[in-house]
Amino acid sequence: MTRKDRSPVRDVYLFGTCVIDLFMPQAGLDAVRVLEAAGVTVHYPRGQSCCGQPAWSSGNPDEARAVARAQLDLFPEPWPIVVPSGSCAGMMHKHWPELFRDDPGAGSRAQAVAGRIHEFGAFLLHVLGWEMSAGASVLPESVVLHTSCSARREMGMRTHGVALVDAVRGVTRVEHERESECCGFGGSFSIRHADISGAMVKDKIASVRATGCRRVVSADCACLLNIGHAAQHQGAPLDVEHLASFLWRRMGTGEQA
Repeated sequence: MTRKDRSPVRDVYLFGTCVIDLFMPQAGLDAVRVLEAAGVTVHYPRGQSCCGQPAWSSGNPDEARAVARAQLDLFPEPWPIVVPSGSCAGMMHKHWPELFRDDPGAGSRAQAVAGRIHEFGAFLLHVLGWEMSAGASVLPESVVLHTSCSARREMGMRTHGVALVDAVRGVTRVEHERESECCGFGGSFSIRHADISGAMVKDKIASVRATGCRRVVSADCACLLNIGHAAQHQGAPLDVEHLASFLWRRMGTGEQA
C-alpha cells in the first residue's frame, strides 16, 4: 500500500467502537494494520467504550450523554480520530454536539472532537490518498459492497467504499438491486420491529445472492453481523468482511479468507 503526501498527518487516534471490540476485533486490528502500512502511528485510548448511539437511537438522550461524556477527554492531542464505522462516526460527528448543546464546558469539547472525526474509508481516500501497492494480490475475486444507511445519511458515504474497492486489482465490485436499502438492523429497530427487520435483511440477502457473489464488504460491523448471521440462519453461502480486513487481506499474501 502507498500514500500520496496530501497532508502531514503522522499520528491518529482510533476509536474502535463497542461492536468491533466485542464482536469483530479482527476488523479493528486490521484497521490499525492498514493505517500503519500507510506510515501512520495509531494511538488507541484504553478508556474508550461506546459512542452512545444505542441509547440515542432508542430515544434516551440522557443515557447517551453520559456515555459520550466519558469519551470526551480521551483524545487530548489535536490528531484526527479515525472510526472504522460510518454509523458511529456519524454519531460522534453530528450528534455529540447536539447532546451537549446546553453544556458550555462539555459542548466546546464535543464540538472540537466532532471536528476531528473521520470515517476509516474516507480518511484513507481523502486524507492519506491511499493507493494499493504494486506487490498486492491480483487474484480474481468478486464482492458486493454494503454501505449502512447511517453512514450514507450522516457521513455522506458510499463513494469512499466504491473507490477503495475499485482500486484493488483483481477485484470486481458487483452491484445488486437492493444495494441502497437498509439491511434491517437499525440498532434497537431490529428488536422493536423484528418482523420488519427480518424481512428487510431477507430481501438484502436474496438480492446479493442473485448476483452470484459470496462476499459482502462493508465499513460497518453491525450491518455485517446482521447480514452474516441472517445468512447463516438461512443456510445461505455468504461471507461478510469489514472493509479494513478486506484491504489488509488483499495487501498481504493474496490468500482468500
